[in-house]
Amino acid sequence: MTSLLDAACDLFETLDAEAAIAEEAGTPMTDRAVALCRDAGLYGTMITRDAGGAELTIGESLDVFKELARADGSTGWVVMASSTAAAYFSAFCPDSFVQQAFGDGPAPLVAGQFAPNGVAVPDGDTYAITGAYNFGSGIEHADWVGCGSFTAPTDGTPADYMFAVVPKEEANITGNWDVLGLRATASYDYSIDSTVPADRTFSFGGHTRHRGGPMYDLGVLCLTEVGHAGWVLGVLRRAIDEAALIARSKQRMTGKTTLADDPRFQYDLAMAESTLQSGELWIRDAFHRAEQHAMAGGGIDPAIDNDVRQSTTFLTQQACRVVQDLYLHIGTTALRGGPFQRCFRDLHAGSQHAMVSPAHTFEFAGRLLAEPEA
Repeated sequence: MTSLLDAACDLFETLDAEAAIAEEAGTPMTDRAVALCRDAGLYGTMITRDAGGAELTIGESLDVFKELARADGSTGWVVMASSTAAAYFSAFCPDSFVQQAFGDGPAPLVAGQFAPNGVAVPDGDTYAITGAYNFGSGIEHADWVGCGSFTAPTDGTPADYMFAVVPKEEANITGNWDVLGLRATASYDYSIDSTVPADRTFSFGGHTRHRGGPMYDLGVLCLTEVGHAGWVLGVLRRAIDEAALIARSKQRMTGKTTLADDPRFQYDLAMAESTLQSGELWIRDAFHRAEQHAMAGGGIDPAIDNDVRQSTTFLTQQACRVVQDLYLHIGTTALRGGPFQRCFRDLHAGSQHAMVSPAHTFEFAGRLLAEPEA
């Protein structure tokens, strides 16, 4: 175990209890949960060592994100989203910004959407960025807020897809988070209208690694998927465990045995476990091959990106199906608040993210499979 995984394991009961408080109150992650994760260094899981982070391997990062999501889907989501976003900037931005944002303190919290919803007009060594964004997971507690945009050059050069961050106080947060699941992520809408120094930006497809190991050469898509993969592994693990726990004491209205004795439930519970175990093997194999590719000097590769994305998307979509089956067995117990219901809602909410969208993922995967061999 890494020290960060130990910390995540040690925080399980506390984060679970804090999640229940946030659920009951209908609020974002509690200040205590955020502080505990920050003090333990969990937001620094994927940040480069040179910027003060842990720079864990992909496999180690999966373990940490899985354990946090097992405690609570919203907590796991916010930490993985911040850690992966901060990782990009820690690896791809110049020293001037890294010293400002990362300094000597705990890892900065980064929230925001990096879809290219904005326009960035260059002006010397700054950009005037305007845009409206959604899904600012963790923005309530963030230090920096991210924004994706296309540049609008005035010299005739092609537009570039660019990532940038601004201090949280420069983001106009507009709310709009009345949702099925992942409620405590407080993934609010926001808008940006800021002048952003160039050292707070990098090109999505043309960035340069200034620090950190070869893992960062895999690029934004692959590194982002690490968080989503760890997250679904953790939430599905918790959902299965909670279903089994409920079944041991639950009796149907006219039944004389517990749900755990029902062969139909046993079958679906085993199918859920099989889905998790087989999906985890595929995910870990895909990321292992990605890491080996990077260690051998490889960079961004569409086939590598597809492999990690396809495995993660497949498990996410299948997780919703097998947990739905368990929900139907559990009956009215699942209508009431508790960890199983929270997992059920969080899985269905998380499955709507673009990074695990079947439409985006499987159509591209199918095109790759259908291409003639070289």
